[in-house]
Amino acid sequence: MKKKTLLFVSIVAFFTCTLKAQETSTTPEYKTAVGIRLGPSSPAIAPGFTVKHFLDDQHAVEGILGINDGIGLCALYEWHKPIVSVEHLQWFVGAGGYAAYRSKTSYVGAAGIVGVDYKFQDIPLNISVDWKPELNIITSVGFEASGVGFSARFTF
Repeated sequence: MKKKTLLFVSIVAFFTCTLKAQETSTTPEYKTAVGIRLGPSSPAIAPGFTVKHFLDDQHAVEGILGINDGIGLCALYEWHKPIVSVEHLQWFVGAGGYAAYRSKTSYVGAAGIVGVDYKFQDIPLNISVDWKPELNIITSVGFEASGVGFSARFTF
């Protein structure tokens, strides 16, 4: 009887720990982050400033204000998932739209994003690397694939 009780308690403890680990791994490491985004100046949304805010454990919105020979604003909705093998690292994918005015030309279009997001444990810093292609719809139809960027943000 003692062996069965010990086996039962061990199994319950294992599943409790496993569920707790899964629960904490999906919790975002930060709620809001503000910083800079560096990347090429060829897309409509050029390097500039970025703000990311988590709506819940796995969903975030990101705004990018690009400033280079004009101004542009991009709004993205993102889905975040943890990379279990590396603590504090998540991959994300998202979509949204943008509007920009550069070199006396207006641009409006759709944007996608895919990347990885890392939050340092002991300091309020988040970094991410992403690819953000753009599909321009207004002014001239065109696809811009050179939107690889690096962001560094202060976290709250």
